[in-house]
Amino acid sequence: MKRPLHYAWAAAALALAAPASAQRYLSEVFSDANLTITNDVIYGTNIDFLSSNFASPDVNANVTELQTAVTLGNPIPAAYFDPNDGSTAVKVTNLRLDVYEPSQGVDTETERPLVIYVHTGNALPPPINGSPNGTRKDSSAVESCKRFARRGYVAVSMSYRLGWNPLAATELERRGSLLNAIYRALHDVRQCVRSMKANAATYRIDPEKIIVVGEGTGGYITLAHATLDDVQELYIEKFRPDPFDPSVSFVNPAQVGDIEGFNGQLTLYRPNGQSSATQFCVNMGGALADTSWLAPGDQPMVAFHTVFDPFAPFTEGIVIVPTTGGPVVPVQGSNLFMELVNEYGNNDAFINLPNSNPFTARARALYGTTQTHGSNSVQIRTDVEGLFPVVRPQWPAPAQEEASPWQWWDPNSAIAQTVVSAGPPPITAHVASLASNPDMSPTKGRAYLDTVMGYVNPRIVCALQLGPCSLVGIDEAEGHDSVEIWPNPATDRINVASAEGLIRRWRLLDINGRQVSTGNTAAQRFTIARDGLVAGTYFMELEVDGARIVRKLMLD
Repeated sequence: MKRPLHYAWAAAALALAAPASAQRYLSEVFSDANLTITNDVIYGTNIDFLSSNFASPDVNANVTELQTAVTLGNPIPAAYFDPNDGSTAVKVTNLRLDVYEPSQGVDTETERPLVIYVHTGNALPPPINGSPNGTRKDSSAVESCKRFARRGYVAVSMSYRLGWNPLAATELERRGSLLNAIYRALHDVRQCVRSMKANAATYRIDPEKIIVVGEGTGGYITLAHATLDDVQELYIEKFRPDPFDPSVSFVNPAQVGDIEGFNGQLTLYRPNGQSSATQFCVNMGGALADTSWLAPGDQPMVAFHTVFDPFAPFTEGIVIVPTTGGPVVPVQGSNLFMELVNEYGNNDAFINLPNSNPFTARARALYGTTQTHGSNSVQIRTDVEGLFPVVRPQWPAPAQEEASPWQWWDPNSAIAQTVVSAGPPPITAHVASLASNPDMSPTKGRAYLDTVMGYVNPRIVCALQLGPCSLVGIDEAEGHDSVEIWPNPATDRINVASAEGLIRRWRLLDINGRQVSTGNTAAQRFTIARDGLVAGTYFMELEVDGARIVRKLMLD
């Protein structure tokens, strides 16, 4: 997908606001009490392949009625929404999302970057997918969205249409079924983007600063969204039932819609005047359908991928069905496609980031190394800036290699306790998922999300120009740990002290980078009056012997 990116800075304007505005997206500047969560927002309506009966002779008549209703703007009859109503063979579903945002009564920013989170789940609902996870309400999805919102983004966790046949008799049947499921989900992501852009004023988002984050299966979908821009890319050899017939693909656009989800017999989406373009892609444990989809000018990418992932290959290989262990389709993993992303220059916006935090330093320390588990060795490539290789222990059998250490779930929930394999012994969804996450816990999952946030947000700041890259990581200037601000939170006066070096100048900025107070001094200690500043999060920028130091300050 070719989308030119422009990295020229409006230097003078950004220089004034950069320290705190960059800090806004790098650190949590809001609390949970400052967040507004809006659940079950409908972003689209389309045909549900999970509950429809396409073997019925009524399909053509149903589709004609649905297409006519949508074209004329008439309501879709209720029978189409009810899976238990036998009067229609084709079923329709409303696609929903949950919005997490800093409360608009607290946050004064009017054009906030948007994060769209696409959940995992093997394109099947839990526990049919063999897991307790697989919805927009997953622990990792909810926690990630809250963390983005606390940093000042608007975050959306979206549902998408599910349904394919992992039990099909042949690999080709499984492949065709899965490719169509991912293609439909891609349409849903693009509909979600268009819907959020149409409601940009309502949610106070910047429609030109949209990040799509995909976890597991969502990673495959997100990568497809970022790279598939030509219908001919659906006709590559692995997408053809007959590799020698380039005219037929498993995915039939005339039937299921073009790459935007329009103009197909079995799609109800219509243009709303908005583009589906986004500006940043994050993959957490997915893989790319084919590197031929990548091109210079594609949006920047960041990837988190366990080196010995048993389901999504780290470098390249066959996608494995978690529920059956059956092969589906060859794909390319993060270790391979991220090398091309960098070769094409798509990550140039942040390629020169300093090792200013432990997450960047850790990722780069792994580049060029060989990781070994038993007889299996993986060479992590060197030119893969934007890739965070996740190295986990090799667990003894019957445990598998790990896939998604950032996931966790309630082991006592009804879904987790559902038997997904009769055995003997019977295997629950909880036990089945422990095979690839044997030390699963909320503490572990949150620790890995710390890594995700610490690694990805500096790169988003750079690529989307939320602040100059040169200022990313300045909040704790090396050698000046002795600078203190107290009390914090403060109610009246703020004390500032430096045990080493004179403080020459200070500025107080709000969370949007606006200067609210400033002064010159030449002391190691001084006091600032609150002077009527409203309660909230601020940043104290200090110049100490030529170094710039930023400290977070809360006013009660």
